[in-house]
Amino acid sequence: MGFISDEYLLETDAARDLYQAIEGLPIVDPHTHADVTEIVENEGWNDIWEVEGATDHYVWALMRNRGVDEELITGSASNRKKWNALTEVFPDFAGNPTYEWIHLDLKRRFGIDELISSETADDIWEETSTQLETSEMRPQAVLEEMNVEVICSTDDPTSSLHYHERAADEVSGVEILPTWRIDRAMTITQPDWNGFVDELNQATGIDTTDLKGFLDALAATHDYFANRGCVASDLGIQEPVSRSVKTARAREIYRKAFEGGSLDEQEVTDFQAYLLEYAGELNAEKGWVTQLHIGPVRNYRQALYDRLGPAAGGDVSTQRLDVAENLEYFLNRFDGDLEVVLYSLDPTHYPTLATLSRVFPNVSVGPAWWFNDSPYGIEEQLEYTGTVGLIANYAGMVSDSRKLLSYGSRFEMFRRSLANVVGRQLGRGQIPKGPAYDLIEHIAYDRPKELFGI
Repeated sequence: MGFISDEYLLETDAARDLYQAIEGLPIVDPHTHADVTEIVENEGWNDIWEVEGATDHYVWALMRNRGVDEELITGSASNRKKWNALTEVFPDFAGNPTYEWIHLDLKRRFGIDELISSETADDIWEETSTQLETSEMRPQAVLEEMNVEVICSTDDPTSSLHYHERAADEVSGVEILPTWRIDRAMTITQPDWNGFVDELNQATGIDTTDLKGFLDALAATHDYFANRGCVASDLGIQEPVSRSVKTARAREIYRKAFEGGSLDEQEVTDFQAYLLEYAGELNAEKGWVTQLHIGPVRNYRQALYDRLGPAAGGDVSTQRLDVAENLEYFLNRFDGDLEVVLYSLDPTHYPTLATLSRVFPNVSVGPAWWFNDSPYGIEEQLEYTGTVGLIANYAGMVSDSRKLLSYGSRFEMFRRSLANVVGRQLGRGQIPKGPAYDLIEHIAYDRPKELFGI
Protein backbone atom coordinates (compact mmCIF):
# COMPACT_ATOMS: atom_id res chain seq x y z
CA MET A 1 0.00 0.00 0.00
CA GLY A 2 1.47 3.34 -1.03
CA PHE A 3 1.54 6.47 1.12
CA ILE A 4 -1.95 8.08 1.09
CA SER A 5 -2.99 5.89 -1.81
CA ASP A 6 -6.61 5.08 -2.61
CA GLU A 7 -6.31 2.27 -0.05
CA TYR A 8 -4.95 4.58 2.68
CA LEU A 9 -5.89 3.09 6.09
CA LEU A 10 -8.29 0.60 4.48
CA GLU A 11 -7.08 -2.88 5.35
CA THR A 12 -9.72 -5.05 3.67
CA ASP A 13 -11.87 -5.13 0.56
CA ALA A 14 -14.91 -4.71 2.80
CA ALA A 15 -13.44 -1.55 4.32
CA ARG A 16 -12.69 -0.14 0.87
CA ASP A 17 -16.24 -0.79 -0.31
CA LEU A 18 -17.72 0.71 2.85
CA TYR A 19 -15.57 3.83 2.57
CA GLN A 20 -16.72 4.41 -1.00
CA ALA A 21 -20.26 4.61 0.35
CA ILE A 22 -19.47 7.47 2.74
CA GLU A 23 -16.48 9.39 1.34
CA GLY A 24 -18.67 11.83 -0.58
CA LEU A 25 -21.16 12.56 2.19
CA PRO A 26 -21.36 16.19 3.33
CA ILE A 27 -19.40 17.21 6.42
CA VAL A 28 -21.40 18.11 9.51
CA ASP A 29 -18.94 19.40 12.12
CA PRO A 30 -20.56 20.21 15.49
CA HIS A 31 -17.35 21.33 17.23
CA THR A 32 -14.70 23.48 15.57
CA HIS A 33 -12.56 26.45 16.45
CA ALA A 34 -13.53 28.05 13.16
CA ASP A 35 -12.46 31.63 12.55
CA VAL A 36 -15.84 32.95 11.39
CA THR A 37 -14.33 36.33 10.57
CA GLU A 38 -11.89 34.61 8.20
CA ILE A 39 -14.73 32.80 6.46
CA VAL A 40 -17.01 35.82 6.09
CA GLU A 41 -14.32 38.25 4.94
CA ASN A 42 -13.14 35.55 2.53
CA GLU A 43 -9.80 37.19 1.82
CA GLY A 44 -7.86 33.94 1.83
CA TRP A 45 -4.30 33.22 2.89
CA ASN A 46 -0.89 34.45 1.81
CA ASP A 47 1.25 31.35 2.17
CA ILE A 48 1.40 27.73 3.24
CA TRP A 49 2.67 28.48 6.76
CA GLU A 50 -0.37 30.68 7.36
CA VAL A 51 -2.55 27.79 6.19
CA GLU A 52 -0.84 24.94 8.04
CA GLY A 53 1.28 26.23 10.90
CA ALA A 54 0.27 29.66 12.15
CA THR A 55 -2.64 28.50 14.34
CA ASP A 56 -1.90 24.80 14.89
CA HIS A 57 -0.53 23.85 18.32
CA TYR A 58 -0.18 20.24 17.10
CA VAL A 59 2.48 21.50 14.67
CA TRP A 60 4.06 23.74 17.31
CA ALA A 61 4.43 20.91 19.83
CA LEU A 62 6.10 18.58 17.32
CA MET A 63 8.48 21.29 16.13
CA ARG A 64 9.50 21.90 19.75
CA ASN A 65 9.99 18.16 20.19
CA ARG A 66 12.52 18.23 17.36
CA GLY A 67 14.44 21.17 18.82
CA VAL A 68 13.19 24.04 16.65
CA ASP A 69 13.69 27.42 18.29
CA GLU A 70 10.48 29.13 19.44
CA GLU A 71 11.35 32.15 17.32
CA LEU A 72 10.73 29.92 14.28
CA ILE A 73 7.44 28.60 15.65
CA THR A 74 5.46 31.38 17.34
CA GLY A 75 8.07 34.14 17.26
CA SER A 76 8.63 37.07 14.93
CA ALA A 77 10.53 35.18 12.23
CA SER A 78 9.04 35.46 8.75
CA ASN A 79 6.52 32.88 7.59
CA ARG A 80 9.01 31.69 4.98
CA LYS A 81 11.63 30.99 7.64
CA LYS A 82 9.02 29.22 9.79
CA TRP A 83 7.99 27.05 6.85
CA ASN A 84 11.61 26.18 6.14
CA ALA A 85 12.12 25.26 9.80
CA LEU A 86 9.04 23.04 9.66
CA THR A 87 10.16 21.26 6.51
CA GLU A 88 13.59 20.58 8.02
CA VAL A 89 12.04 18.45 10.74
CA PHE A 90 8.84 17.34 9.02
CA PRO A 91 10.19 13.91 7.95
CA ASP A 92 10.62 13.19 11.67
CA PHE A 93 6.85 13.62 12.14
CA ALA A 94 6.20 10.32 10.33
CA GLY A 95 4.01 8.09 12.48
CA ASN A 96 2.15 11.05 13.98
CA PRO A 97 -1.26 11.93 12.45
CA THR A 98 -0.06 15.49 11.83
CA TYR A 99 2.25 14.04 9.17
CA GLU A 100 -0.75 12.51 7.44
CA TRP A 101 -3.12 15.47 7.86
CA ILE A 102 -0.79 17.99 6.27
CA HIS A 103 0.14 15.67 3.41
CA LEU A 104 -3.59 15.04 2.92
CA ASP A 105 -4.17 18.81 2.82
CA LEU A 106 -1.52 19.20 0.14
CA LYS A 107 -2.82 16.27 -1.91
CA ARG A 108 -6.55 16.95 -1.63
CA ARG A 109 -6.63 20.74 -1.65
CA PHE A 110 -3.56 21.63 -3.76
CA GLY A 111 -3.02 18.50 -5.83
CA ILE A 112 0.56 18.19 -4.54
CA ASP A 113 1.94 14.67 -4.06
CA GLU A 114 5.47 15.63 -3.03
CA LEU A 115 6.65 14.63 0.43
CA ILE A 116 7.40 17.56 2.68
CA SER A 117 11.13 17.97 3.36
CA SER A 118 13.84 20.59 3.14
CA GLU A 119 14.43 19.46 -0.46
CA THR A 120 10.83 20.16 -1.49
CA ALA A 121 10.27 23.23 0.72
CA ASP A 122 10.79 25.81 -2.02
CA ASP A 123 8.70 24.02 -4.65
CA ILE A 124 5.79 23.53 -2.27
CA TRP A 125 6.01 27.12 -1.05
CA GLU A 126 5.92 28.52 -4.59
CA GLU A 127 3.18 26.21 -5.88
CA THR A 128 0.87 26.76 -2.92
CA SER A 129 1.49 30.52 -2.96
CA THR A 130 0.42 30.62 -6.60
CA GLN A 131 -2.72 28.62 -5.92
CA LEU A 132 -3.60 30.67 -2.84
CA GLU A 133 -3.90 33.73 -5.06
CA THR A 134 -6.83 32.20 -6.92
CA SER A 135 -10.51 32.56 -6.04
CA GLU A 136 -10.79 28.76 -5.77
CA MET A 137 -8.63 28.87 -2.64
CA ARG A 138 -10.64 31.46 -0.73
CA PRO A 139 -12.24 30.13 2.48
CA GLN A 140 -15.80 29.97 1.20
CA ALA A 141 -14.78 28.18 -1.98
CA VAL A 142 -12.67 25.71 -0.02
CA LEU A 143 -15.59 24.92 2.30
CA GLU A 144 -17.76 24.28 -0.76
CA GLU A 145 -15.09 22.10 -2.38
CA MET A 146 -14.77 20.04 0.83
CA ASN A 147 -18.57 19.64 0.88
CA VAL A 148 -18.93 21.17 4.33
CA GLU A 149 -22.61 21.53 5.16
CA VAL A 150 -22.60 22.66 8.80
CA ILE A 151 -19.94 23.92 11.20
CA CYS A 152 -20.41 25.00 14.80
CA SER A 153 -17.83 27.46 16.09
CA THR A 154 -16.87 27.90 19.75
CA ASP A 155 -17.84 31.24 21.26
CA ASP A 156 -17.64 33.09 24.54
CA PRO A 157 -21.07 34.08 25.92
CA THR A 158 -20.07 37.75 25.64
CA SER A 159 -19.45 37.51 21.89
CA SER A 160 -21.49 39.84 19.72
CA LEU A 161 -21.77 37.11 17.04
CA HIS A 162 -21.58 39.89 14.46
CA TYR A 163 -19.83 37.69 11.94
CA HIS A 164 -22.30 34.86 12.50
CA GLU A 165 -25.06 37.29 11.56
CA ARG A 166 -23.11 38.30 8.46
CA ALA A 167 -22.46 34.64 7.62
CA ALA A 168 -26.19 33.90 7.68
CA ASP A 169 -26.71 36.62 5.05
CA GLU A 170 -23.49 36.44 3.03
CA VAL A 171 -22.18 32.86 3.05
CA SER A 172 -24.06 30.35 0.95
CA GLY A 173 -23.83 26.58 0.94
CA VAL A 174 -22.66 26.15 4.53
CA GLU A 175 -24.49 26.80 7.79
CA ILE A 176 -22.26 28.43 10.42
CA LEU A 177 -23.69 28.18 13.94
CA PRO A 178 -22.33 29.52 17.24
CA THR A 179 -21.76 27.41 20.35
CA TRP A 180 -22.22 28.84 23.85
CA ARG A 181 -18.95 28.10 25.68
CA ILE A 182 -18.97 28.81 29.42
CA ASP A 183 -15.40 28.02 30.48
CA ARG A 184 -14.69 31.57 31.67
CA ALA A 185 -17.87 31.66 33.73
CA MET A 186 -16.76 28.49 35.52
CA THR A 187 -13.15 29.40 36.29
CA ILE A 188 -13.96 31.48 39.33
CA THR A 189 -10.38 31.38 40.68
CA GLN A 190 -8.72 32.56 37.46
CA PRO A 191 -7.36 36.12 37.29
CA ASP A 192 -9.66 37.08 34.40
CA TRP A 193 -12.90 35.83 36.01
CA ASN A 194 -13.83 39.29 37.29
CA GLY A 195 -13.01 40.61 33.83
CA PHE A 196 -15.49 38.13 32.38
CA VAL A 197 -18.12 39.28 34.88
CA ASP A 198 -17.56 42.89 33.75
CA GLU A 199 -17.73 41.90 30.08
CA LEU A 200 -20.97 40.05 30.74
CA ASN A 201 -22.42 43.20 32.30
CA GLN A 202 -21.32 45.29 29.31
CA ALA A 203 -22.63 42.77 26.77
CA THR A 204 -26.09 42.47 28.34
CA GLY A 205 -26.61 45.68 30.26
CA ILE A 206 -27.54 43.58 33.31
CA ASP A 207 -25.98 44.36 36.70
CA THR A 208 -23.66 41.44 37.55
CA THR A 209 -22.59 42.54 41.01
CA ASP A 210 -24.60 39.73 42.58
CA LEU A 211 -25.38 36.14 41.68
CA LYS A 212 -28.90 36.82 40.42
CA GLY A 213 -27.64 39.42 37.99
CA PHE A 214 -24.85 37.12 36.86
CA LEU A 215 -27.29 34.28 36.17
CA ASP A 216 -29.77 36.60 34.46
CA ALA A 217 -26.99 37.94 32.25
CA LEU A 218 -25.89 34.42 31.30
CA ALA A 219 -29.50 33.56 30.47
CA ALA A 220 -29.72 36.66 28.29
CA THR A 221 -26.66 35.57 26.31
CA HIS A 222 -28.18 32.09 26.06
CA ASP A 223 -31.29 33.61 24.46
CA TYR A 224 -29.13 35.77 22.22
CA PHE A 225 -27.21 32.73 20.95
CA ALA A 226 -30.44 30.77 20.44
CA ASN A 227 -31.81 33.54 18.24
CA ARG A 228 -28.71 33.13 16.06
CA GLY A 229 -29.06 29.42 15.53
CA CYS A 230 -27.10 27.95 18.43
CA VAL A 231 -27.85 24.29 19.13
CA ALA A 232 -25.25 23.41 21.76
CA SER A 233 -23.23 24.58 24.72
CA ASP A 234 -19.67 23.56 25.45
CA LEU A 235 -17.52 23.32 28.55
CA GLY A 236 -13.87 22.36 28.71
CA ILE A 237 -12.92 21.49 32.27
CA GLN A 238 -10.30 19.30 33.92
CA GLU A 239 -12.71 17.70 36.39
CA PRO A 240 -16.43 18.45 36.27
CA VAL A 241 -18.24 18.25 39.58
CA SER A 242 -21.98 17.92 40.10
CA ARG A 243 -23.92 17.97 43.30
CA SER A 244 -26.95 19.75 44.71
CA VAL A 245 -25.92 23.22 45.92
CA LYS A 246 -28.34 25.69 47.48
CA THR A 247 -28.71 29.09 45.87
CA ALA A 248 -27.87 30.81 49.17
CA ARG A 249 -24.53 28.96 49.23
CA ALA A 250 -23.75 29.89 45.62
CA ARG A 251 -24.74 33.51 46.31
CA GLU A 252 -22.27 33.78 49.18
CA ILE A 253 -19.44 32.22 47.15
CA TYR A 254 -20.16 34.60 44.27
CA ARG A 255 -20.11 37.63 46.57
CA LYS A 256 -16.80 36.54 48.05
CA ALA A 257 -15.19 36.00 44.65
CA PHE A 258 -16.58 39.25 43.26
CA GLU A 259 -15.05 41.17 46.15
CA GLY A 260 -11.66 39.54 45.57
CA GLY A 261 -11.73 37.04 48.42
CA SER A 262 -9.82 33.78 48.40
CA LEU A 263 -11.91 30.62 47.87
CA ASP A 264 -11.14 27.16 49.19
CA GLU A 265 -11.55 24.04 47.06
CA GLN A 266 -15.00 23.22 48.42
CA GLU A 267 -16.26 26.70 47.57
CA VAL A 268 -14.85 26.48 44.05
CA THR A 269 -16.40 23.10 43.31
CA ASP A 270 -19.72 24.07 44.90
CA PHE A 271 -19.92 27.11 42.63
CA GLN A 272 -18.99 25.07 39.56
CA ALA A 273 -21.58 22.41 40.42
CA TYR A 274 -24.27 25.06 40.86
CA LEU A 275 -23.39 26.73 37.56
CA LEU A 276 -23.22 23.41 35.67
CA GLU A 277 -26.73 22.56 36.84
CA TYR A 278 -27.95 26.04 35.87
CA ALA A 279 -26.45 25.67 32.39
CA GLY A 280 -28.12 22.27 32.11
CA GLU A 281 -31.48 23.84 32.94
CA LEU A 282 -31.04 26.50 30.26
CA ASN A 283 -29.96 23.92 27.70
CA ALA A 284 -32.81 21.53 28.52
CA GLU A 285 -35.32 24.33 28.12
CA LYS A 286 -34.13 25.04 24.57
CA GLY A 287 -33.29 21.50 23.54
CA TRP A 288 -29.58 22.21 23.18
CA VAL A 289 -26.88 19.57 23.41
CA THR A 290 -24.53 19.87 26.41
CA GLN A 291 -20.95 19.03 25.44
CA LEU A 292 -18.46 18.34 28.24
CA HIS A 293 -14.77 18.18 27.27
CA ILE A 294 -13.22 16.47 30.26
CA GLY A 295 -9.63 16.11 31.44
CA PRO A 296 -7.25 18.75 30.06
CA VAL A 297 -4.65 19.97 32.53
CA ARG A 298 -4.14 23.44 31.14
CA ASN A 299 -0.82 25.26 30.80
CA TYR A 300 1.16 22.44 32.42
CA ARG A 301 4.51 23.56 31.04
CA GLN A 302 5.11 26.73 33.03
CA ALA A 303 7.90 28.21 30.90
CA LEU A 304 5.73 27.97 27.80
CA TYR A 305 2.78 29.58 29.55
CA ASP A 306 4.98 32.39 30.91
CA ARG A 307 6.26 33.12 27.41
CA LEU A 308 3.16 32.63 25.25
CA GLY A 309 0.13 32.44 27.54
CA PRO A 310 -2.70 29.87 27.20
CA ALA A 311 -3.49 27.66 24.18
CA ALA A 312 0.16 27.43 23.19
CA GLY A 313 0.48 23.63 23.19
CA GLY A 314 1.46 23.16 26.83
CA ASP A 315 -1.56 21.14 28.00
CA VAL A 316 -1.49 17.49 29.14
CA SER A 317 -3.99 14.81 30.18
CA THR A 318 -4.42 12.97 33.46
CA GLN A 319 -5.97 9.70 34.60
CA ARG A 320 -6.75 11.02 38.07
CA LEU A 321 -10.42 11.78 37.58
CA ASP A 322 -13.54 10.03 38.84
CA VAL A 323 -15.89 10.81 35.98
CA ALA A 324 -18.67 8.51 37.15
CA GLU A 325 -18.85 9.89 40.68
CA ASN A 326 -18.47 13.49 39.55
CA LEU A 327 -21.27 13.34 36.98
CA GLU A 328 -23.71 11.13 38.90
CA TYR A 329 -25.88 13.98 40.19
CA PHE A 330 -25.91 15.87 36.89
CA LEU A 331 -26.78 12.86 34.72
CA ASN A 332 -29.54 11.73 37.06
CA ARG A 333 -30.83 15.28 37.40
CA PHE A 334 -31.29 15.53 33.61
CA ASP A 335 -32.04 11.88 32.86
CA GLY A 336 -34.04 11.84 29.62
CA ASP A 337 -34.34 15.64 29.52
CA LEU A 338 -30.99 16.74 28.10
CA GLU A 339 -28.73 15.41 25.35
CA VAL A 340 -25.19 15.14 26.75
CA VAL A 341 -22.01 14.43 24.79
CA LEU A 342 -18.97 13.39 26.82
CA TYR A 343 -15.44 13.83 25.46
CA SER A 344 -12.43 12.51 27.37
CA LEU A 345 -8.86 13.64 26.82
CA ASP A 346 -7.40 10.54 28.49
CA PRO A 347 -8.43 7.28 26.76
CA THR A 348 -8.37 5.38 30.06
CA HIS A 349 -11.78 6.97 30.75
CA TYR A 350 -13.44 5.47 27.67
CA PRO A 351 -14.84 2.49 29.63
CA THR A 352 -16.57 4.88 32.02
CA LEU A 353 -17.97 7.03 29.22
CA ALA A 354 -19.15 3.97 27.32
CA THR A 355 -20.95 2.54 30.34
CA LEU A 356 -22.53 5.91 31.12
CA SER A 357 -23.89 6.02 27.56
CA ARG A 358 -25.14 2.46 28.01
CA VAL A 359 -27.08 3.39 31.17
CA PHE A 360 -28.35 6.79 30.02
CA PRO A 361 -29.88 6.84 26.51
CA ASN A 362 -29.50 10.63 26.43
CA VAL A 363 -25.70 10.40 26.91
CA SER A 364 -23.44 9.96 23.87
CA VAL A 365 -19.72 9.28 23.68
CA GLY A 366 -17.98 12.09 21.83
CA PRO A 367 -15.33 11.29 19.22
CA ALA A 368 -11.72 10.51 20.06
CA TRP A 369 -10.49 13.94 21.04
CA TRP A 370 -7.26 15.95 20.78
CA PHE A 371 -4.38 13.58 21.57
CA ASN A 372 -6.55 10.65 20.45
CA ASP A 373 -7.82 11.73 17.01
CA SER A 374 -5.46 9.40 15.15
CA PRO A 375 -6.39 6.23 13.25
CA TYR A 376 -5.26 4.22 16.27
CA GLY A 377 -7.23 6.34 18.75
CA ILE A 378 -10.35 6.51 16.58
CA GLU A 379 -10.52 2.78 15.92
CA GLU A 380 -9.81 1.83 19.53
CA GLN A 381 -12.58 4.10 20.77
CA LEU A 382 -15.12 3.03 18.15
CA GLU A 383 -14.53 -0.66 18.83
CA TYR A 384 -14.82 -0.31 22.60
CA THR A 385 -17.83 2.00 22.51
CA GLY A 386 -19.65 -0.28 20.09
CA THR A 387 -18.87 -3.34 22.19
CA VAL A 388 -20.18 -1.88 25.46
CA GLY A 389 -23.04 0.19 24.10
CA LEU A 390 -24.36 1.05 20.64
CA ILE A 391 -22.03 2.38 18.00
CA ALA A 392 -25.17 3.75 16.34
CA ASN A 393 -25.46 6.17 19.30
CA TYR A 394 -21.88 7.41 18.88
CA ALA A 395 -21.91 11.20 18.53
CA GLY A 396 -20.09 11.23 15.17
CA MET A 397 -17.00 13.14 14.12
CA VAL A 398 -15.87 16.68 14.96
CA SER A 399 -12.74 18.34 13.58
CA ASP A 400 -11.95 20.40 16.71
CA SER A 401 -9.73 22.31 14.29
CA ARG A 402 -8.35 25.82 14.05
CA LYS A 403 -7.35 25.26 10.41
CA LEU A 404 -10.07 25.46 7.81
CA LEU A 405 -8.23 23.33 5.24
CA SER A 406 -7.91 20.46 7.70
CA TYR A 407 -11.65 19.86 8.08
CA GLY A 408 -11.63 17.63 5.02
CA SER A 409 -8.48 15.76 6.05
CA ARG A 410 -9.67 15.06 9.57
CA PHE A 411 -13.05 13.83 8.41
CA GLU A 412 -11.40 11.66 5.76
CA MET A 413 -9.18 10.06 8.41
CA PHE A 414 -12.21 9.42 10.61
CA ARG A 415 -14.34 7.98 7.83
CA ARG A 416 -11.57 5.66 6.65
CA SER A 417 -11.02 4.49 10.23
CA LEU A 418 -14.76 3.97 10.68
CA ALA A 419 -14.87 1.90 7.48
CA ASN A 420 -11.96 -0.17 8.79
CA VAL A 421 -13.73 -0.94 12.08
CA VAL A 422 -17.04 -1.90 10.50
CA GLY A 423 -15.22 -3.68 7.65
CA ARG A 424 -13.46 -5.95 10.14
CA GLN A 425 -16.79 -6.81 11.76
CA LEU A 426 -18.24 -7.54 8.34
CA GLY A 427 -15.26 -9.72 7.43
CA ARG A 428 -15.51 -11.68 10.68
CA GLY A 429 -19.20 -12.34 10.17
CA GLN A 430 -20.24 -10.15 13.12
CA ILE A 431 -22.55 -7.95 11.07
CA PRO A 432 -24.51 -8.47 7.82
CA LYS A 433 -23.66 -6.43 4.75
CA GLY A 434 -26.83 -4.31 4.62
CA PRO A 435 -26.75 -3.18 8.25
CA ALA A 436 -23.00 -2.46 7.91
CA TYR A 437 -23.65 0.07 5.16
CA ASP A 438 -26.59 1.58 7.01
CA LEU A 439 -24.50 1.89 10.16
CA ILE A 440 -21.54 3.75 8.71
CA GLU A 441 -23.74 6.16 6.75
CA HIS A 442 -25.69 6.84 9.94
CA ILE A 443 -22.53 7.56 11.98
CA ALA A 444 -20.78 9.54 9.25
CA TYR A 445 -23.67 11.90 8.51
CA ASP A 446 -27.14 11.26 9.90
CA ARG A 447 -26.25 10.81 13.56
CA PRO A 448 -24.72 14.26 14.23
CA LYS A 449 -27.60 15.96 12.44
CA GLU A 450 -30.07 13.93 14.48
CA LEU A 451 -28.26 14.48 17.78
CA PHE A 452 -27.72 18.22 17.40
CA GLY A 453 -31.08 18.85 15.79
CA ILE A 454 -29.52 20.37 12.67
